[in-house]
Amino acid sequence: MASIPAVLKSEWTKIRTVSSTTWTLATALLVTVALSAALSALMKSTFDDLSNVEKATFDPTFISFSGMMLGQLAMIVFGVLVVGTEYSSGSIRSSLSSVPQRGTFLFSKIAVATVLALVVGLATSFLSFFLGQALLGSELRTTLGEDNVLRAVVGGGLYMALIALFSMGVATMLRSSMLSLGILMPFFFLISQILSAVPGAKKVARYFPDQAGSKIMQVVPDAMGGEKAPYGPWGGLGIMLLWVAAALVGGFLVLKNRDA
Repeated sequence: MASIPAVLKSEWTKIRTVSSTTWTLATALLVTVALSAALSALMKSTFDDLSNVEKATFDPTFISFSGMMLGQLAMIVFGVLVVGTEYSSGSIRSSLSSVPQRGTFLFSKIAVATVLALVVGLATSFLSFFLGQALLGSELRTTLGEDNVLRAVVGGGLYMALIALFSMGVATMLRSSMLSLGILMPFFFLISQILSAVPGAKKVARYFPDQAGSKIMQVVPDAMGGEKAPYGPWGGLGIMLLWVAAALVGGFLVLKNRDA
């Protein structure tokens, strides 16, 4: 019976020695920070062109996370690769032979990857915030000491980690990197964004994991004149956690009941 510390060490070695997972985490950080900085600078130069409603509900914290939409795609890739690489290479068989306790195997893999995703997510969130506020200038920027700003910045890191965790659960269920990416990437990048803008569908789309979870990054409710959601920042994060839990339970059941 493999001990949990030994399995955790093994999973850390796997992730650390696969260059693709390292590069996806670096991409998540760089893309998010760079795009957020660019859009924060653009917002400063075009702020006077906003409507009165948009000016009244301007959220300097949330605008500094503008690059999160693309950065989260790199987190999706990271989460999928952490699980899917073993299936595509066939090494999942030897892994399960070494660690026949499938719950221990899955928990260890997800625990190590989630800690990494959280560290990168928090670094990304804080860097995006500080750089974004610097580019917004003294008239528009806010500080960590303002009400709910620290919650939003820490929430940005939690959001990125949960996106990766959700992707791991889905990849464990589907057991294929290509299939997982083929579903998750269009869902988060296209379907969720499109449906959230369609009047008849937005009431459903607001309960999608990304739409609900992103509320934790808002300081000003209904930022930039957006529609009021039937839940607050923590409620939105709770909805996202339910999605993550469902994906992980589904992944565990598939891993437990199906051959490698």
